[in-house]
Amino acid sequence: MGDRYDEAFPHKEGQLAAGGWLAASVPPGSRVLDLGCGTGLPTAGQLADAGLRVTGVDLSAGMITRASANVPAAQFLRADIAHLPAGEPLAPGSFAGVAAFFSLLMLRRAEIPPALLAIHTLLEPGGLLALSMVEADVDDVPIPFLGHTIRVSGYLRDELRQVVTDAGFEVIKEDAYAYAPASTDVPPEQQIFLSCRRG
Repeated sequence: MGDRYDEAFPHKEGQLAAGGWLAASVPPGSRVLDLGCGTGLPTAGQLADAGLRVTGVDLSAGMITRASANVPAAQFLRADIAHLPAGEPLAPGSFAGVAAFFSLLMLRRAEIPPALLAIHTLLEPGGLLALSMVEADVDDVPIPFLGHTIRVSGYLRDELRQVVTDAGFEVIKEDAYAYAPASTDVPPEQQIFLSCRRG
């Protein structure tokens, strides 16, 4: 799917805006984490171009290979976002910011609150989280995606905000975008972006 991912999702205005907010809101030269980095574009590249020290995490070895080629200034690590490895480079309190764009939707609902708690632990006090999900009341539902079947979860926006708040984050800002992917087998979606601060 890595070969077709950026083609299927060519317009990422919401993601670029949220990444820009994160880049502008953390201190210069900070460590930031791109959780579910995919090909590294646009987010890891955007954050690295802003002079931040970027670590990207993805489960797919193919995506890590692409990301390393696309953003050589960043560090990339293959890991499961539902079971992040302890210690360096993912030490507690070692990141000023985390971007998690459409990565938590790959988890079962039961795994999302623990993943948010893990993000909370990785952030320094007052650290920032830029999070996006597709608005949908689903849990581990199979959908067609780029010629494959993947399983996704989601929330309606009020419930998403509550789950994030329960994990110890303050929601600073919320944005929504209607999005129609270029791929014909992926239906239009409502994307929710939350800008959050670790409490």
